[in-house]
This record gives sequence, C-alpha cells and structure tokens, in this order.
Amino acid sequence: MISSLDGKVVLNNGVEMPGFGLGVYKVEDGNQVVRAVRAAIESGYRHIDTASFYDNERGVGKAVSESGIPREELFITSKVWNDQQGYDLTLRAFEDSLEKLGTDYLDLYLVHWPVSGKFKETYRALEKIYEDGRVRAIGVSNFHIHHLEDLLVDCNIKPAVNQVEYHPHLTQVELKAFCEKENIQMEAWSPLKRGRLLDEPTLKEIGEKYGKSVAQIILRWDIQNQVITIPKSIKEERIRENADIFDFELTKEEMTKIDGLNINERSGSNPDDF
Repeated sequence: MISSLDGKVVLNNGVEMPGFGLGVYKVEDGNQVVRAVRAAIESGYRHIDTASFYDNERGVGKAVSESGIPREELFITSKVWNDQQGYDLTLRAFEDSLEKLGTDYLDLYLVHWPVSGKFKETYRALEKIYEDGRVRAIGVSNFHIHHLEDLLVDCNIKPAVNQVEYHPHLTQVELKAFCEKENIQMEAWSPLKRGRLLDEPTLKEIGEKYGKSVAQIILRWDIQNQVITIPKSIKEERIRENADIFDFELTKEEMTKIDGLNINERSGSNPDDF
C-alpha cells in the first residue's frame, strides 16, 4: 500500500508510478494551471496528469520547467483524444503533446476513450512510441472489461494502467477484479465525484472520527484499495489538504462501509455511450 505522498506503485513493466497525483481536467491553461501545478509540486506531489483534450499542456510544461525539480523525479501523464485516434494521427498527437509540455518523453501515455473501430490502431501507435523509448509506460482510460478483452487479444504490450471514473458511488468491483487479475493498475479520475460526495453522511461520520475531511476519507479509501488517485483542485490549501492522508488508516469495517455506498452512478459518461 502507498504509505507516503512520494510512495510508488510498480507497474507491470517495472516502472514505478506515484500512487497519488494532481489531475488538471478543466483547469484553465496559463496562470491557473501553472499555479495549481506549482502548488502541487511545492507540496511534494511528483505526479501530474493532463491530456491533449484539457488544452493546458503548455501551462503544465511551464510549471514543471520552472519548478526546479529534475524532470526524472516527476511523473507526467497525457492522453490522446478521440479526434486524434488512429495510427498516424496518434503519432502526431504524441509529438504535439511533447512539444506543448516541453519534454522529450512522457512517463505514461493513455488512449483517452475506447473509440469504436479506432482504439486498437491507436494503441498500436502507443506500442510503437513505447518501443522507440519515448514513453516509459502506456495504457488506456475509460475501458470496460469488454474493451480490455478486445484489446488484449491483439496487443503486443499489455496496458500498464486503466484510468477510470472510480469513487464510493461507482466502485467498479468487476472491472477492478479483472484489472488485478491481468496486472493492469487501476487509477481513479473524479475520485470525489466532482464534489457530489462531500455531504455523504457515512463519510462525514468517518471523517469526524479521524479529524479529516470527506475528501481525505475518500482519497484514503482509494489508496487502501490499491487504486492510484489524482484529485483535481486549483486551490493551494486544498491541494495540500488532499495529500494529507498518510497519518491515519481506515479500519476494515470502515472500508466495507464505504464500499457499501456503491450505487453504480457515474458523474461522467459511460464509455459504451460516449
């Protein structure tokens, strides 16, 4: 289990990935994203998750280059968007992301959504990028079990990560079990259900016991479930607070109680309908 903010998970290719990071979805490019990433790095975060669709890779790159932290100590993820999918377009999209981020490699590159009829070609391009040594690990995002099964039939390199919506209202039990069986690391986007879980009485009650916020309880639950988590915030104090989850441990009973909040409800799109 991840026991500190700089704690790492070993992926199926041996690469070490920080178990906790900053997500920057819907964070405006320019000063807003620069400030958020800078605050995260200054607070000890070493994992930043962006995507071409977020349109803030330049700002992320600026904050990283100005941070004074050696590039190899940071873990940067980006993703290829739906209208960039297909073999050649994906290769171009990757170059574009590198240029915007101001780096010559990525730590993790993901297929953002399983676009029907295209995601296998897209993933084949990721394999080429990986074989060329320009990305340390490759994976997918928003893949259901049937998408993964379809991909695993043909791929040469097993995805290292599947980044999906995951929170106490969407515990993805079957998908998590499948990923564990296949040694694909699960990663949570929208771990706080876009703020919609913050008034959940069970989580409030557990938080009161430990003197922690509901957000901290959820993020701790992620970590104890061996799920990498990347909460998003643009507020410096919230960025620090989100990471302050390594000085307590939820009991087995509390973990089960949180698991029991599942109602299979999404805040984002269902990959089958997107």
